[in-house]
Amino acid sequence: MALEITDNNYKEVLAEGKPVVIDFWAPWCGPCKMVGPIIDELAGAYAGQVIVGKCDVDENSDLPVEFGIRSIPTVLFFKNGELVDKQVGSAAKSVFDEKIKNLL
Repeated sequence: MALEITDNNYKEVLAEGKPVVIDFWAPWCGPCKMVGPIIDELAGAYAGQVIVGKCDVDENSDLPVEFGIRSIPTVLFFKNGELVDKQVGSAAKSVFDEKIKNLL
């Protein structure tokens, strides 16, 4: 299961030193409902290696603004606390898996 990423905890999550994946989503978003289960699967598959989390844009406004999130789902990929890749819109599990492998 993916970690809940919020305006209050994201800096600590990024500072942990592991690669981080954040899925920006909302409960009303159709494509987000397709990506969500993929993100949860990958969270389990990469447990201990990568921090995989979700940020609900309806409940958190600072984080989406800081990273310029204009459409959802948007998934950001961080290495060493720095943004290195992103996926805007839904995609196949293999796309997300490849991007995570590139973080390792």
